[in-house]
Amino acid sequence: MPYLHQDSKPRPPALPGAARPTISSGKTYEELKQDCLCRGVLFEDPDFPACNSSLFFSEKPPVPFVWKRPGDIVKDPKFILGGATRTDICQGDLGDCWLLAAIASLTLNEKTLARVVPLDQNFGPDYAGIFHFQFWQHNEWLDVVIDDRLPTFKGRLVFLHSAEHNEFWSALLEKAYAKLNGSYEALKGGSTIEAMEDFTGGVGEMYEVKKAPENFYEILEKALKRCSMVGCSIDTSSAAESEAKTRFGLIKGHAYSVTGIDEVSYRGMQVQLIRIRNPWGQVEWNGPWSDNSPEWRSVSPSEQKRLSQAALDDGEFWMKFDDFRVHFDKVEICNLTPDALEDTTAHKWEVTIHQGSWVRGSTAGGCRNFLETFWTNPQIKLHLTEKDDGQDECTFIAALMQKDRRKLKKLGAEMLTIGYSIYESPGKDGHLGKDFFRYHPSKARSKTYINLREVSNRFKLPPGDYILVPTTFEPHQEADFCLRIFSEKKAITEDLDENVAIDLPEPPNPTPSPQETEEEKQFRALFEQISGEDMEIAAEELEYILNAVLKKTKNIKFKNLSLISCRNIISLMDTSGNGKLEFNEFKVFWEKMKKWISIFLQFDFDKSGSMSSYELRSALKAAGYQLNNYLLQLIVLRYSDEQLQIEFDDFLNCLVRLENASREY
Repeated sequence: MPYLHQDSKPRPPALPGAARPTISSGKTYEELKQDCLCRGVLFEDPDFPACNSSLFFSEKPPVPFVWKRPGDIVKDPKFILGGATRTDICQGDLGDCWLLAAIASLTLNEKTLARVVPLDQNFGPDYAGIFHFQFWQHNEWLDVVIDDRLPTFKGRLVFLHSAEHNEFWSALLEKAYAKLNGSYEALKGGSTIEAMEDFTGGVGEMYEVKKAPENFYEILEKALKRCSMVGCSIDTSSAAESEAKTRFGLIKGHAYSVTGIDEVSYRGMQVQLIRIRNPWGQVEWNGPWSDNSPEWRSVSPSEQKRLSQAALDDGEFWMKFDDFRVHFDKVEICNLTPDALEDTTAHKWEVTIHQGSWVRGSTAGGCRNFLETFWTNPQIKLHLTEKDDGQDECTFIAALMQKDRRKLKKLGAEMLTIGYSIYESPGKDGHLGKDFFRYHPSKARSKTYINLREVSNRFKLPPGDYILVPTTFEPHQEADFCLRIFSEKKAITEDLDENVAIDLPEPPNPTPSPQETEEEKQFRALFEQISGEDMEIAAEELEYILNAVLKKTKNIKFKNLSLISCRNIISLMDTSGNGKLEFNEFKVFWEKMKKWISIFLQFDFDKSGSMSSYELRSALKAAGYQLNNYLLQLIVLRYSDEQLQIEFDDFLNCLVRLENASREY
């Protein structure tokens, strides 16, 4: 699975107005539409064709679906009919209730809705079978263009549809989101907050209802007033419980959206109520304050009208807030800004974004439980310089997101378990080593490691410098990630992905013949025996000499050096350009070789004749090469084996090629 090099420099947050076209031709929505109108044809999307591969990647459709345009389904199709509302979202035969709950929340905010669903689209005179929608992805707004061919069975839409059979904005939005993620099947199963963030570029927070603060009602009230998107769900204890109906009419393991919160006067008392919507468009709570419950008889018609209370089987219902706390387990809130819901004042937030990768063998070190590799993870330095107004600490939110996992589902990818730790900086520059993490505890960390797309938490720390280490839970797991830091005051972040630097000692001058050491005299005798009178050897003869010497060295468990290594050595040391090595050139190389053997043995911890690829950064640094993550990842891919081990021959090859490259550098 390919993981591209990510430019790790901090980036400014993206603005929705500058959405990037995503169609393979590079044309914009307007260009494509005008082209279709000029040619008198309806648009057909080459990137998301009307075929089974756009539907499923692991199975065939259970029934033969027929792709139809809205005009082939109904006589008078409309894009939006009477405004886009939460009742326009009725789930079809796809397990994407998490997405539908987010769309229902989206309809509560006109500005946010108009950003995702451009409202100047219709089936009028300039209809060309083309529509577009905008989504946020990893600090970038994307403009996703689709044609309007939708999967049907017996003339009815198979997936998301509106309660009004001639309204199509919600079905087309679902298709655009399916295209963004590779297929409709890729939308099966998910977290509501994932889609909420893709609709807003906002920051998510999750609450466990049973452990929520005492002022949880006020938190939700403020969230809805600020146009935050709110979802809720009931936990399951086993897979068999998924979408099981309770005796109160609630569905376990199902994504609901919170669409309102209010108080009502009831028999002289104020009762706190919350309004919930089931994206199925039916199946509702049947307890107190449900649609037909006796409690509503004691509420005046004007109050009922104010609360839009109507006894319809539309999937939406009111319930007492105390009952909500009893029956629901999780609430997900996507804030359009990172303002704390517990706070009373709005703030202007500073945002910085880092893109990076965990690559097996070099930067995928796993969590702190795996100390031997934990230090190899990417490291981001955070400078907190200004205290919050009237406070002694600095507030920030760290949101770590794994990228494109849903899109990679068809290749077998799942959501990885991710999290992060934050350490006080020791004050020195450069990537921190294993010993630092061995002896220093973290100052803060994500609440949990969890297999969600994003993990985000709010922190308050004293001013100072900190190191944030984003990780997967297990080592050797590969993914690209996006780290967002939201801070109330300006915070400076930098990646500790080291600059490339080379610090090699000057090569020693060869010792004159009379002053040669005993070792050099033995080499001279062997050299004369093999080379002949010209005292020069070719790669094959160098291979014989080095392997003969290494076999006699007791503390080294090395396999034979390869002929390729010896050719590379001659390329490095041959000053005359004749493709051979003179004895003086060999003596200079042997001094290098002894140092490289010593370094290799230092990092061959189990004396097996190979070292872990995760130790390569330190080993190369000891040899005089400081590399950034990108170069390190490339070298590990080139020189490590399937078990992420590097043998001496590969280590030698790597050093010889680095020294050759450094001469050109």
